[in-house]
Amino acid sequence: MEDHAVVPDPNRADYAAGAAYLDGAFMPVGQARIPVLDSGYRRSDVTYDVVSVWDGNFFRLDDHITRFRNSMNALQMTPSESDDEIRVILNRLVALAGLKAAYVSMECVRAAPPPGMTRHPWNCRSYLSCYAIAWTSVATPEMMERGMHLMIPKTLRIPPESVDPTVKNFHWGDLTRSLFEARETGADYTVLLDVDGNVTEGPGFNVFCIRDGVVLSPRRGALEGVTRLSVFELCDELGLPYEVRDIPADEFRDADEIFACTTAGGIMPVSRIDNRILGNDRPGPLSVRLKDRFWQRRGEGWHATKVDYSVV
Repeated sequence: MEDHAVVPDPNRADYAAGAAYLDGAFMPVGQARIPVLDSGYRRSDVTYDVVSVWDGNFFRLDDHITRFRNSMNALQMTPSESDDEIRVILNRLVALAGLKAAYVSMECVRAAPPPGMTRHPWNCRSYLSCYAIAWTSVATPEMMERGMHLMIPKTLRIPPESVDPTVKNFHWGDLTRSLFEARETGADYTVLLDVDGNVTEGPGFNVFCIRDGVVLSPRRGALEGVTRLSVFELCDELGLPYEVRDIPADEFRDADEIFACTTAGGIMPVSRIDNRILGNDRPGPLSVRLKDRFWQRRGEGWHATKVDYSVV
């Protein structure tokens, strides 16, 4: 990979807020700018992935980069960097920012067409925009303690025939609209249904319900989350049966337990859905068991790739 920029001193205050890599150059995150004429900005023509760092270790880094590459291929995006070079870039960003716990995003952006060319995406090159900032979680400490409060909004999920949810994207119009519905009802977040009335996902997280000891996950309409994969592996470890199938809204509301999961938060138990209080209005026992096991395994180095802080 060609190095387009001088490596800054990581001790400079510029990097206190995080580090970015934009179109070949490293810089403090506050200096990264996407040109306003780029299709990534004007048309949400972007794909991305997010990997976490905890205790100085990436979690499932290869899985995230593989999914990122698959998403880029699906959208016919071909940045100049290889997967190995992306791995080096992400490591260097974390090291530049000096973060032991980090939220690390890798994004591929479609640029503007050259002068005189039409805006057809075929005419536009694609490039990387990546950054590392301090760890952030979808669920606040209060939500994790009491359990998240969810609601099923009127807004439906964009159908996968229109926007493929397994290709991570910025098409958040439906998710954003649903969050205003949640605010009106006092809920923390939403879980959107598809046109057939089955559960899909929430704004930035996968969802599960537990019925009679069986962990259920939606079959379609949602991102095939890397943390979701981790949940399935934990179920195998703990001897918990699980199924991937359609889950109608009423079945989801009537579940014994509900939980969500995402890179930015791990496993997040739920204590309320719409007007229903689950259990004793606290996180359910199996949800807590999975959450605790997740962080225990992370602490043991499960699927870990150590950050090399010496690169700066």
